[in-house]
Amino acid sequence: MSTKRVKVGSIEIGAGRPVAVIAGPCVIESRESALKHASLLKEAAERVGVPYIFKSSYDKANRSAVNSYRGPGLHKGLEILAEVKEKTKVPVLTDVHEREQVASVREVADVLQIPAFLCRQTDFVIAVAQSGKVVNIKKGQFLAPWDIGNIVDKILSANNDQILLTERGVSFGYNNLVSDMRSLVVMRELGYPVVFDATHSLQLPGGLGKASGGERKYIGPLARAGVAVGIDALFMEVHENPDQALSDGPNSLPVREFEGMLRTVKEIDGILKR
Repeated sequence: MSTKRVKVGSIEIGAGRPVAVIAGPCVIESRESALKHASLLKEAAERVGVPYIFKSSYDKANRSAVNSYRGPGLHKGLEILAEVKEKTKVPVLTDVHEREQVASVREVADVLQIPAFLCRQTDFVIAVAQSGKVVNIKKGQFLAPWDIGNIVDKILSANNDQILLTERGVSFGYNNLVSDMRSLVVMRELGYPVVFDATHSLQLPGGLGKASGGERKYIGPLARAGVAVGIDALFMEVHENPDQALSDGPNSLPVREFEGMLRTVKEIDGILKR
């Protein structure tokens, strides 16, 4: 089924366009880290010929423990994202956690992301939609894929149809997520580009007690499976040294594996969309 074409900067997602990749560290760890990761990932994506969007969060408000690293905060984080955008010339995506942040974030980000835990908060969702920017909905771990249609309706009520729908796994008992590939098909039937988050889908929420665990060894198989089902973009946490990452290291792909994975998924996507 063909989907609406959504424009992110100079990149077009959906309507049969080649698969794009949204990738970067979970959280902004420093200015130097953000610029380095954005440059490395952009160069790899350009070598392969895959459209690239940088993603990272200025604040992770939903960390497991009170003393977990959250990021540089709104103002410093947006300064860093603006510099990344200016120097690398790639679009940027970041998540928003509060209505009051939307006005500031829309001035920098090309895509405003609704976190999975907040996707049912009506006033918040509408406030993000009213930004007029592309909205990426992370489907909550507690939602069936057809339930995301109600969130789409909330965004449309704000006269915004620039929507991306992201699958990031569904809760399966305690501290575990699974990916139901049928959800990619179900969400695509709504007519908007579908994104598969192959790394958060491997999170083990709260699995380390005061932090989430993860199973990064399965990122490759899940990414290949998602692209084979048919998606418009692949979303991935990528870090130069996942074991030292300040957030979501256990389910982050090492930078050194990024280019090889892109080559594989581009080939699969090409076969499917031919």
